[in-house]
Amino acid sequence: MTIDFMKTDATSAADLPPIIQGGMGVGVSGWRLARAVASEGQLGVVSGTALDILLTRQLQLGDIGGHLRRALAAFPYPEIAAKILDRFFIPDGKPDDATFKTPAMISHEPSRATQELVIASSFVAVHLAKEGHSGVVGLNLLEKIQPPTLLALYGAMLAGVNVVLMGAGIPRQIPKILDDLAAGQATEMRLDVSGGSTPVAIHINPADYGPPPALRRPIFLAIVSSPVLAENLRRKSSGRVDGFVVEASIAGGHNAPPRGPMQLTPDGEPIYGERDRIDPAKFAEIGLPFWLAGGYGRIGKLREAQALGAKGIQVGTAFAFCDESGFAPSVKESVISQVKNGSLKIHTDAVASPTGFPFKVARIPGSIADPAVYDERERVCDLGVLRETYQKPDGSLGFRCSAEPAAIYASKGGDPSQTAGRICLCNSLTASAGVAQVRHGLIEPQLITLGDDLEAVKESLLQGRDHYTAKDVIERLLA
Repeated sequence: MTIDFMKTDATSAADLPPIIQGGMGVGVSGWRLARAVASEGQLGVVSGTALDILLTRQLQLGDIGGHLRRALAAFPYPEIAAKILDRFFIPDGKPDDATFKTPAMISHEPSRATQELVIASSFVAVHLAKEGHSGVVGLNLLEKIQPPTLLALYGAMLAGVNVVLMGAGIPRQIPKILDDLAAGQATEMRLDVSGGSTPVAIHINPADYGPPPALRRPIFLAIVSSPVLAENLRRKSSGRVDGFVVEASIAGGHNAPPRGPMQLTPDGEPIYGERDRIDPAKFAEIGLPFWLAGGYGRIGKLREAQALGAKGIQVGTAFAFCDESGFAPSVKESVISQVKNGSLKIHTDAVASPTGFPFKVARIPGSIADPAVYDERERVCDLGVLRETYQKPDGSLGFRCSAEPAAIYASKGGDPSQTAGRICLCNSLTASAGVAQVRHGLIEPQLITLGDDLEAVKESLLQGRDHYTAKDVIERLLA
């Protein structure tokens, strides 16, 4: 078996482009956006969150355009691809009011079918992102979402992913995992287990799925907000860290919590102080390439970042609403309209995310950020992407989520007070990508996350337009 990798000159972080497109949400940074950015010579990034859910739901909608089936036809293990199509593909698409068939939630011991699905879904997304150009494509993963990590990395590497980016935690284990998978060797990852007294690991052996091909080891960029953490990762990770994305607190999605005791504004937003300020000079002293993120999506910001010693910038919000992003068209239309008239408000919510990290929420009427919509939604946990692993009294492992029903969370040993204000990000972010679940005739509400730098979106809407492309964003950033 041979893998035909795209050619790229990026053999080290120093060779990477100056602009990194952020790996946003569930499906927002999908393969179309990553491909559009990479085609323009910058680093296009696929969000690795819930790729199995996106693949199976888009297959159930009929795989419009046939792109997913084309990518599955290129998957190196055709028998796995055939099983996935047989289970999930609906030629004419499901009825609008029908419920999506949902794959099993991923645990520390996933079934064979779940393993195959996660590997294939990651392969499909990266394969499609790399089609038709010789640019560089990355995969963004969250350290907080551990059970699918090994499988997602292997699938992406089978598709020739050039870069892996990882934050929302301390990804010390990832460099060695990339080394092992590139060599076709079995590898493991220690799980974070609440209340656990004995180390627990998840494993993958590439040989379990077929003869392991020779794979390229991707460049690894850790997403950090502290120079102390960056230096710690450089010195104490399991292998080579190639560079950093340095993210300020105004970036979209999950943010690092403030250093020191959590203090909130009267509106419930975390207060960031002097200790949280990004000092590029401290990162420059580490000696590895770094990109600045959070508020760098406007004209002149790339030059500013490079003058401060950065290799370049990571930009999310400006790309989030371009034509190629994975937000549902209705979401883009609504947000762009509110950006233009100045009515859109972004709230850094200290409790919304089950991860415990502050999370940026766009306050849009009709979304789950609307208190009335939040109160009406029946709490349910059926996707489990952000579940916490915990140790039961008998020593076995269980999974819980503070966004599930409070009584169920408490029955699993969770503190019921931690459920207040939590939002089911799994379902609401999936809904904003156009594949909302339907239960008993009710459609899951959407949640939109983006950074504070709305001026970056305004700048992209040149001459009062109602839409723009990824190319427009890049040309503006390079101006």
